[in-house]
Amino acid sequence: MNSGAWDAFVAAHPAGHLLQTAGWGQVKAALGWDREIIAQENGGAQLLYKPLPLHAGTVAYLPRGPVVDWQDRVLLTALLTAIESAARRRRAWALWLEPEWPDLPAVREQLHALGWQPAPHPIQPPRTIQIDLTPPEETILARMKQKTRYNIRLAARRGVTTREGTLDDFPAFFRLMQETGRRDEFGVRRESYYRRVLEMLRRTGNGTLLLAEIDGEIVAAIIVAALGAKSWYLYGASANSHRRAMPTYALQWAAIRWAKARSCALYDLWGIPDEDEATLEANFTQRSDGLWGVYRFKRGFGGRVVRYVGLWTKSLHPLNPLLSWWLWKHA
Repeated sequence: MNSGAWDAFVAAHPAGHLLQTAGWGQVKAALGWDREIIAQENGGAQLLYKPLPLHAGTVAYLPRGPVVDWQDRVLLTALLTAIESAARRRRAWALWLEPEWPDLPAVREQLHALGWQPAPHPIQPPRTIQIDLTPPEETILARMKQKTRYNIRLAARRGVTTREGTLDDFPAFFRLMQETGRRDEFGVRRESYYRRVLEMLRRTGNGTLLLAEIDGEIVAAIIVAALGAKSWYLYGASANSHRRAMPTYALQWAAIRWAKARSCALYDLWGIPDEDEATLEANFTQRSDGLWGVYRFKRGFGGRVVRYVGLWTKSLHPLNPLLSWWLWKHA
């Protein structure tokens, strides 16, 4: 299956995800990964391979895949068998599977029955907040926390405007990423990584750069993506100055409207602390470490908390699969 046909399949499938597109595979290929598409009738997967040190083999990873109905036992079994065979041909020590399937007992039982085990640490955040975009804008606003609605309107009163950016605006975005990383104490990837992602999204028509400005000065920026009925908030940054003008609230509202205009039914804020809702609500005012720092902001937009089944592994080597995890993380 060629890349165009594969991406069309992923976009149309209820389990489709941006990280399963050929474009995302190309971004990862530029970072040293190999990729392979395993396609079957009504199901498929883009498998990524990371070489292990000393040419010892590879580790195979399925980010937000496979693209298949997990409830169809026959189809799922056939596809996972084909995926395992492909990984063995690439001398994979282990398979890592991180699907966008709900964290339900039936899902876990299905994976256990097929020989998979839960991994100790996720790669993608297993818990997120999703906003339903199907109602009118007025209803989406009404479902937000009162303070969030206020901040969106305050941004407009304080002169914040938003627009779609171009590649010429990318240097400003990356400067803001560095500034935000220093302020909020999180790691920032290399400039080339974010540029490749943005170039891929613009080339495929699956995403954009949104900017917030005050008097022509770029004070905040986010990269958002959309595929089929789904959309995602990927990366965001803001300046130390003008924070009281609430440009980040204006940008998220602009992103919601952008996704809704593309007929997306869902906007995913991508990543909150992996705690139950009672714990989240009891602790968000006191915690700022890890993803806690963004939870207070994201919760205000009125979405629902969703947890996926997380990362699962299958060992393809007699050595303990945790060794391949260590080798992968230190490659």
